[in-house]
Amino acid sequence: MTFTNRRVSIRDLRPLVDGGRFPAKASVGEAVTVGADVFGDSHDLVAAVVGWRPEGGTTWREAPMAPLANDRWAATIEIEEPGRYEYRVVGWIDRTGTWRRDLAARLAAATIEEVDLAIGAGLVREVAAVADATDRRRLSELAATLVDATIDAADRARTALADDVAATLARHDPRRNATTTEPVGLRVDRARARFSSWYELFPRSAAAEPGRHGTFDDVIARMPYVRDMGFDVLYLPPIHPIGVAHRKGADNAVHAGPDEPGSPWAIGGADGGHTAIHPELGTLADLRRLIAAARDHDLEVALDIAFQCSPDHPWVTEHPEWFTRRPDGTIQYAENPPKKYQDIYPLNFETDDPEGLWTALRDVFQYWIDQGVRIFRVDNPHTKAFEFWQWCLDDITRRHPDVITLSEAFTRPKVMKELARVGFTQSYTYFAWRNEKWEIEQYYTELFETDVVDYFRPNSWPQTPDILTPYLQHGGRPAFVQKLVLAATLTANYGIYGPAFELMLHEARPGAEEYRSNEKYEIHHWDLDQPHSLAELIGRVNAIRHAHPALQQDRSFRWHHVDNDQLLAFSKRAGDDVVLTVVNLDVNWRQSGRTWLDLDALGLSDEERFEVHDLLGGVTYEWHGADNFVEIDPHVCPAHVFTIRPRPSGAAT
Repeated sequence: MTFTNRRVSIRDLRPLVDGGRFPAKASVGEAVTVGADVFGDSHDLVAAVVGWRPEGGTTWREAPMAPLANDRWAATIEIEEPGRYEYRVVGWIDRTGTWRRDLAARLAAATIEEVDLAIGAGLVREVAAVADATDRRRLSELAATLVDATIDAADRARTALADDVAATLARHDPRRNATTTEPVGLRVDRARARFSSWYELFPRSAAAEPGRHGTFDDVIARMPYVRDMGFDVLYLPPIHPIGVAHRKGADNAVHAGPDEPGSPWAIGGADGGHTAIHPELGTLADLRRLIAAARDHDLEVALDIAFQCSPDHPWVTEHPEWFTRRPDGTIQYAENPPKKYQDIYPLNFETDDPEGLWTALRDVFQYWIDQGVRIFRVDNPHTKAFEFWQWCLDDITRRHPDVITLSEAFTRPKVMKELARVGFTQSYTYFAWRNEKWEIEQYYTELFETDVVDYFRPNSWPQTPDILTPYLQHGGRPAFVQKLVLAATLTANYGIYGPAFELMLHEARPGAEEYRSNEKYEIHHWDLDQPHSLAELIGRVNAIRHAHPALQQDRSFRWHHVDNDQLLAFSKRAGDDVVLTVVNLDVNWRQSGRTWLDLDALGLSDEERFEVHDLLGGVTYEWHGADNFVEIDPHVCPAHVFTIRPRPSGAAT
C-alpha cells in the first residue's frame, strides 16, 4: 500500500464504457454531463472539477463540478471540434470553504475567537501564494485584515464571507493532496452523428422513364425531391459491379434470367470489386459530381459497405485464403438456414492472413473517403469479427474524425451493443418490431435512461428493403404515418427506404417480412406523383425536426403517463424549446385518455396554465397542470407533435 495524504474518494464516473476500455461518445454542439461520486472523510467540504483535453494533450480545460445529492457531483462540458479527447475528475478537501462554513456558523452564534480568524489567515495566504498578481495582492490584504485586532472580529469575519472572496479563493485553490482519476476516453463526432434524417434510394431505379437502368445523373435529378422532403443524408445501396455466377432472379429466385440485374449486395465481377463502380451507373467522375451536387442540395451521400463477395469478385482468385472452403473444395456461400445466398461468398475472419484481409477491408473505406464520402452504412457487421471492427474503425476515425458509420445489425441485443462499443457511430434498432406501448417504453427506456446512452446512438427505421413488418403490411396509411412520427421524434437519427415508404408499398411475399417484387433483385420505376404519397407529410415532419433543437438530441428524453394503453406520450427539451409527442398506437380506432405530465421535464410549474400547439395539425389547446384530456383519431392524424408555450399573460380563461 502506498502511504498518502489524500482524503477524497472518487467513484462511479459517467460517461464510462466498459470501465474505460472504450471511449464514450459525444458530438459537437452537445452538452455532455460528467458525473462522479466525490466524497471525503469527516465533515470537511470537498470540491471537484472536471478537466478535458485532446487525447495525449498537455493542457487541461476545466469546469467546476456542482454537488447534486448524496455525494454525487456533476458538470456539463461542450467540445467544439470532432476528435479523440479524454476527461478526468479532480477532487480535494475544500479547506477555505470548510473554514468559511464554520466561520459563518460562529458568526451567527457570536462565538468567534481570534484563533478562528488566524486559521483563516493562514489558509488565505496559502491560496495567495499560487494566485496571479492581482488576486495575490487582494488575498494578502485579506489575510492581514483577518489578524488585525484593531478591527472588530465580526466585521473581519463578514469581510471573509463575501461572495467575491469565495470565488477568488476557489479560483486559486492549491488543491492540496487532491485525488485525480485516470483519464477516460471521449470520442466527439460531428453534429450529424447526433442528428440526421436518412433517405435510402436505389440508383438503378432512379431513371425518369421505365425500362432503363438508372445512373448517377438520374440520382442528381432526383435530389430536389429528396431535399424537399427535408432529408439530409442520401444513402445509396452498393454501387459496385454485380456478379454473374449464381446471380439471383426476382424475389430471390435461384436462377436469374438473362436481363435480370441481380442483387447489388453480390459484389464484384469482371469490372472490379469493392473499389469499382457498376458501369451502368456511371464513372468515378460521375460519382464525384453526384457528391458535389448533393452538397449543393444540402444533402450528404452515404455509401453502403458490404464486406462480402460474389463468386466473380477479383479477391476470390487473388486471395483464396480469405474464404472458407468446404470438404469438396468449393467455397462456402452465405446461408441463414433455411435461406441460401449462393451469389454471395462471406469472408473468413479465421483466415491465415488476417493482416492482409483486415488491411484490404480498411483500405476500402479509405478509397471512398478519398473520393469525398464521409458517411457509410455498413451491411451485416455482426457477421464480422469484433476485433476487426475495433481496429478498423479506430484507425479510420482517428485519421478522419468526421467519418460516420451506421451499423446495420438486426441481431441479438448484446451483439448490437458490442458493435456500438467497438466504434460504430450509429446503430439500427428494433424499432420496426416495437408496436405495443409497453414494449416501446421498455426498449427506449433502456436506450435513453441507462448507461447504453453513453455509446449507443439509435437510428430508427420503420422499414428497409429487407424488412416489411406485418404492422405496415396490414395497418394502412395510419400505420405508416404513426411509424413515421414515432421514428422521427423518438430518436434524433432516423431513416426510411424510399420511395417505397412514402408511396406506402405494403405487399409482401406470402408468409414473409419482405417486399413482393423486391427492389433488391429488380429495377423499379417509381411514379412519385401519386396522390396518396406521404411526401408532403414527410417534408412537414422533417421541417419540424430541423426547426426544433429539442428533437435533435436524445439525452433529454422523458416519458409521460397517459391512462390508456393505446396512447404513448414522451417529450424532449433543449433550453426553452420543448416538444411533447402523443401518439395513438391503434391504427383503427379513435383513442382518448388523460395525461399525467412530468411538468418539471417540460419546464412548467405545478399549477401553471400553458398552451400546446400541434405542429402537425395546426391546432392549439390550453392545458392546465399535469392532468389534461387528449383524443386522437388515427384516420385524421395518429399523432400530436406539440410545442409547449406559456399561456400569454392577461389572456381570458
